[in-house]
Amino acid sequence: MEIVPSGKVLGARVLGADLGKPLSARDFGVILGALGRHSVLCIPGQMLEATSLKGFAGRFGELEINVAGTFQDPVHPEVMILSNIKENGKPIGLADAGQDWHTDMSYSATIAFANVLYAIKVPRRNGKALGSTEFASMHAAYDALPADIKARLDGKTVLHDFAKFWDKARAQPGSTRKALTEEQRRKKPPVSHPVFLTHPITGRKVLYCNPGYAMRINELPEDESDELLAFLFRHQLQPKFCYAHSWTEGDVLMWDNIGTLHQALPDYTADEHRLIKRCQVMADRVFDPEFTQQAV
Repeated sequence: MEIVPSGKVLGARVLGADLGKPLSARDFGVILGALGRHSVLCIPGQMLEATSLKGFAGRFGELEINVAGTFQDPVHPEVMILSNIKENGKPIGLADAGQDWHTDMSYSATIAFANVLYAIKVPRRNGKALGSTEFASMHAAYDALPADIKARLDGKTVLHDFAKFWDKARAQPGSTRKALTEEQRRKKPPVSHPVFLTHPITGRKVLYCNPGYAMRINELPEDESDELLAFLFRHQLQPKFCYAHSWTEGDVLMWDNIGTLHQALPDYTADEHRLIKRCQVMADRVFDPEFTQQAV
């Protein structure tokens, strides 16, 4: 395999990989190391069944089964379907997935390590691919924080709530999301994580606080917390920290949720079809030094 960096703050292409076959130990280590260094990896030219997608993603950690319990592969519920396509008048996938800045699973006691998405249909207009996914580097965002803010937030924790992002998405015009049931809310109660995490692969500090799920800084008065969160949300989305991936059919896009924020751009219509399958990799292994030592 060959790793070709994007030359930007994030991103690299992995060439020469066939994810339809099990990875060798060496190739697994190369991808793990590249993910740490570049945060977002595009592995183009893949032709995968749900079994292969699940098998590849599962090498990196336990796969989450989404709490909403909808739009899952009928045989492999770890594989979620993201799509605006309707069949017989019914949607086949979640149409508005990720359409605002966030970090997946920050609302969970065990956070997410990585996302693995496989593009089957990409919307296009006048030959141009639509529905790009944008990323922001939280390594770079932490490094660029003023020293007084780093000192002020050192040791502080942030409360994250699953319902914040879900309810905001439901409020958007045309949303088909159903209200969360009380049982679903009980399954995902708010949780707290440090504002700053040490990344398990790079060993560097990252800013772990995102506008999608972060509610408040626990150790500060509410008004001070609101002010600081507003500053952090502006700071982390500066263009110099950001990178966008333009999709092509057959792309597998893998990104590090610990070190990035992301959002999907909804710049296409209901008649411009998008179909992507997704696996969410939890961070149940990546904080184990024996796991990260495999990185090449």
